[in-house]
Parts: sequence; structure tokens; C-alpha cells
Amino acid sequence: MAGPGTTVDLSGTWHAHIEEGDLARRFTEPGFDDAAWPEVSVPGHWRAQEPFTNTDGPILYRRDLTAPSETPGARRFLTLEGVFYYGDVWLDGAYLGTTEGYFFPHTFEVTEVLRRAPGAAHALAVEVANPPQHDRSRKRTITGVFSHWDNLDPDWNPGGIWRPVRLAETGPVRIKWLRVLCSEASESRGRLLLDITLDPGEDPAPVPLGARLVTRVTGPDGQTLLEAERDLMLAGGDNLLTWTLDVDRPPRWWPWRLGEQPRVGVEVRVEVGGAPSDHRSLTTAFREVRMHDWNLSVNGEHLFAMGSNQGPTKMALGDATDADFERDVRLAIEANLDLLRVHAHVSRRELYDAADAAGLLLWQDFPLQWGYARGTRRQAVRQAREMVDLLGHHPSVALWCSHNEPLAIDLPTGARPRLRDAGRIGISMFLPSWNKDVLDRSVTHAISKGDPTRPVDAHSGVLPGIATLGTDAHFYFGWYHGHMDGLAPALRAVPRLAKFVTEFGAQAVPRSAAFMEPERWPDLDWDRLFHTHACQKLYFDRHVPPGLFDTFAAWRDATQSYQAALIQLQVEDLRRLKGGPAGGFCHFCFADCHPAVTWSVLDHERVPKAGFAALRDACRTVLPMLEPRRGLLHVASELREPLTDAVVETNLDGDVRRFVGDVLADSVVHLGQVHLDRRTASVTLTLSHPAVGTVTNQYDTVLEWLRIVNDEH
Repeated sequence: MAGPGTTVDLSGTWHAHIEEGDLARRFTEPGFDDAAWPEVSVPGHWRAQEPFTNTDGPILYRRDLTAPSETPGARRFLTLEGVFYYGDVWLDGAYLGTTEGYFFPHTFEVTEVLRRAPGAAHALAVEVANPPQHDRSRKRTITGVFSHWDNLDPDWNPGGIWRPVRLAETGPVRIKWLRVLCSEASESRGRLLLDITLDPGEDPAPVPLGARLVTRVTGPDGQTLLEAERDLMLAGGDNLLTWTLDVDRPPRWWPWRLGEQPRVGVEVRVEVGGAPSDHRSLTTAFREVRMHDWNLSVNGEHLFAMGSNQGPTKMALGDATDADFERDVRLAIEANLDLLRVHAHVSRRELYDAADAAGLLLWQDFPLQWGYARGTRRQAVRQAREMVDLLGHHPSVALWCSHNEPLAIDLPTGARPRLRDAGRIGISMFLPSWNKDVLDRSVTHAISKGDPTRPVDAHSGVLPGIATLGTDAHFYFGWYHGHMDGLAPALRAVPRLAKFVTEFGAQAVPRSAAFMEPERWPDLDWDRLFHTHACQKLYFDRHVPPGLFDTFAAWRDATQSYQAALIQLQVEDLRRLKGGPAGGFCHFCFADCHPAVTWSVLDHERVPKAGFAALRDACRTVLPMLEPRRGLLHVASELREPLTDAVVETNLDGDVRRFVGDVLADSVVHLGQVHLDRRTASVTLTLSHPAVGTVTNQYDTVLEWLRIVNDEH
């Protein structure tokens, strides 16, 4: 190889075979004949490739490689960027080790193995397993939504070598880990915290080994903001260092609604004897985030965070392209969202890079979803540290969450819970449980210790108990319970439930619906649609019954209309509570990862439902709002400047009234009240001000559905 920093990409064509007989014992040897094995692409999920589309594995992967000539004194490392979920790795029959965890890289030193046969072809063999979790109340793999979620085909298995594989060369000292966090971003000073692990091997010569560490911070235009160096004496094994870097008057990164997104480069290199040994570089930013009582601030500026939940970009996440991630981020900003919640999974680097560039904040979940076995705690703690190391430098990542809904249940998604199951849910929610009080506490501690610069939500969707305040809340008024206009009364009755609502919404049928076989209407295969495509007919029958419609198209459009009305109504309910007590919200959910009937506002082809426009309009920076149950008129503004003498006209079935008032910066204000009755069919609000022009908000669809709901009940 050409020296430190050189890498060989081992992605491409491999051979693979399902594990059977004694193959697992024999396939690791260099002389094993795999010519008859099927070819597969790495990176990739095995289910996405013939002939493995219907198997749960394990799968044996194999390829030959020829390592370039070794540079004197160099070391070589094999890195698998992502293995879903367990892996065992051999090189030339020598066992390198095991992997567990799908979203972070696994590295093995192969210097001595390659030296045994210089210039020869070498055999790389990997056994990969991602066993289905048959008892999903006690899952053992930390894969989040990929093992258990409403919005994914439950028969899908994402197993495989799903990220690239590479061979890298370093000098005698390797940079094993680099974690970069921003702890301060004021106008006068920016502070970066670097945690670095240097690896000189177990027996470096001489001992201690002298080395020099050089760090450079570069600005958005490539200019050097800071360069520093340290001389070190390294012992054998891991050497851990902490370095604080201060930059005067740093360029500060902002969410898109508040400002620009300048980013900076951080380069760390280690030298031995004046020669380069290894280097790492990454892109980060000066951005400080805080959360107090669920109110988020960025660089000291309060932000009422309006967001949505996002699952995997594609069900086969390894098949997504850079453009797919960039498109989803662009669509989120087009929907006027400040925040995407990366729901119960860790995505690919490309999502975080795109969010950094665009100024979209991310709520990052650790991949724990519902119930787990007691033996998972140690592995969960380890993987939580890996998540922080992997993503901590991204300015878009605003907060962490340890566990989504820590309920030890295995209920078919969308099914009506039995009395016994409902009782278990209640017990898990309000009383101490292993998932909520042992597992989540351990994971939260690991995340907080690894990253003291961001807030951590111990668990999402946990209601207040006798001795606890609860966390963010999940409410499905108008879908799983109650009616679409039930959210506001519930939050008025128990205000602390409004602090941050992170799930609410309703399902709607997508326009890209060939998978539903609409030509069979009204005799759709409801069982298949429920099992594979998440369609919850039980709840459609309650809110938008298919039996009331003569055609599939009419029913589809009605489901979208219902979803849009619910989103507009409930987003505005939450915006009216801004700052007292609501700190923000996350709608459920943004976009589908496969053909499905879900709560999304964008389908698997990113064709928008009517709910997309409703979400976009309800999240505008300045919005006049009418509470349709009591006729209360409000204006919400996320601007940093006040709107003095703002004018709002209300048009109720042709009856026009005019209201004038001052709208404070970053506020919601009450301007007045109008009289509504059940006969009111059309309401339009129009706000006018020189700073924003004209902003219009209509309520015809909301009023129509409220009349239907009230007539039925």
C-alpha cells in the first residue's frame, strides 16, 4: 500500500450462501471453492438480492482480496462499516472477532495475518445473522423499528453487510476513536471538546513511544481558525486524551428559520518521528443547544420546535441514495418543519450531512422500541456510546432519546388490545418496570456521560405517574381514541401533558396505491393490507368507514381529507399553547419507507397526501389561527421581530370582521373572538402586515369534519 491513509475498498461483488450443513466450518479457509455460490453486492441487504429474498439467514459471505505491498513499519486494519446485526469475521482462516450492532463500524487489525502470505490472495469470510425476534416483548437485538414497528413490513429482514468494507493502512500509531462535541457557541467564543483514543499497539517500540498530535480547525472558506499541537509519550494499548479547542468569534450554525449554517472542518493527525502515522477529518459547527422544561434554545435563541417523525428513508436502508436523503430533508423544510425525529433507529451518515447543510434539527432516538430482554443492558450501554461517537459532531443533532415507549408488549400493530394487554400497558406506563427504570436509566447515563452538551430524553411516550413528571407525550385523538377535537381539552385539563407532544396523527390512503389492488373495491384483501402494509381497517371503520363510499378513489380522498383536517386542527391546538406550557411538537409521521397505508403525509414514492399541505400551512412562520370550538382568534409568530399593528380579517360565510393588534416576537397572541355555530361552513382568516405580506388560513375542511364527528356522536 502507498502509506498511512491509504484505503482499499472491498465493496462490490462477493459470493454468498445460506448457512447449512458444515459450510460454516469450511467456508473460512483460503482454499475453499465458492465458485458455484451466488454473487451478491456488498454493501446490501441479503433480502434485496436473489436467491435470498425469502430467507432469515444466517448468510455466509466470502471474497478474495489481494493486499498491496506493505509499507515498512505500517499497520493494517479491516473495517466493516455496517453489519446487520451479528457478524463473525475470518481472514485466511484466522478468526478476527465478532460484531454486534448494525449502525456503527467494526475494525480489526490484520497486520500479522497479511504478513504471513505477502503478495498472495487472501480469503475474507463473514458469517452474518439477524435472527427474527419471535417474542417481541423481550427482544434481544438492538435494532429499533427494524425489528418491531407499525410502519414496516413485519416479514422484512434487513440482515446483511449493508455498509462498505475497507482495508486501511496507518503508521505505528492509529487514531482509534475521535469524538468532537461543541460545548459553547457564543458570539465571542466557540469551544470544541475532542476525545481522542490513540493506539500504538500492545508492544510499541520504544516504550514509551514519542508522538506528536496536531489539530487544525478550518472555517467555511477553508481559512485556518486554529492550529495546535501536543507532544505525547504513549504506552502500549489505548491512550485516551481530552483536548479543548477555543476559537474567538466563531461562525455560528443556526436552524434554517433562525439563520445560516456555516460549518467548520476539524482535522486531527498523529506523527511519529516527524512522519505522518494517521489522520482523521470531519465537518462540524459551532452550535450550542439547551432545553429547559421542554423549551429548546439554539445559541441562546428560543425555538418553538415544530417537527415530524421520520422512520428509515427506505425499508432497505442500504439501498437509499445520497439524493434520497437530501430530498427528504428538502421536503421537511418545504413543510416548514424545524425538526425531524429519527424515530427509533440510527440512519445513515448521509441524512445527518444533509440536515447539517440545510439547517434541519434532528431528534435522535437510540434504537430501542418497546420491550427488551434483561440480558440486553450491557450491549445497549455500549451501543449508546457508539451512537454518541458516531453522531456527536453533527450540529443538526439537537437532542437524544434513549427508548421509544418502553412497554414490554407484543401486540400485533393496529390490533385492539385485550383486557390483559391493556392492563400490562398501564402497569408498564405508571409503575416501575425493568425496561423503563433499569434499561433506560443505564442507556441515558451512558449517553449523558458521553455527551454532556445535549439534552437526553430518557424515554418517549411515558405519561406522568404518582411520583414522576413523565416525558414527552403521545396522543392519537381522532384515531386510536376519542375524536379529532379531543386533544385541546385533554391538554387544558392536564397542562403538563402538553410540554412536548411527539406523536399524533391519523392514517390516510396514498395516491400510489397499486399495492392495495383498488380494482377489487370494495372487497380488498384487508388481512394482507393489515399484515404487510399497516392498514388499520379497525380504525378506518370508526372514522372514515370504507362501506360508505362507492369507489376506492372516493374513499382514498376522504381518508386524506380527514387526515389533513386532523393535522391542521391539532397542530394549531399545540401552537396556541406555545410557551405555556408547550415547547414544541412532532407529528407522526413524515414519509413512508415502503408501500403502506400509514400516518405519513408523503407516501413511499414521496407523492404528497393532502396532509402534507395541511402540515406545511399549519407550520408557517406567521399564522393567524381560529379555535373552531370557541371562536378564539390567535396569531402565532416565530419571527425575531414584532409585528406592530398587524391586521387580521375574518370571513365567516361572507361576514367580514377586522381585528388589529401587536404580535410580539416569538410569541402567540390572542386578538379577539368571533361567533361560530354548527351552520358555519366557510371560514377564512387573512393577516396583513408589511413585514410578511398576506397570510391566509382556511377552515372549510376542518369545519366539515367537525360537523360529521359531532353528528355521529
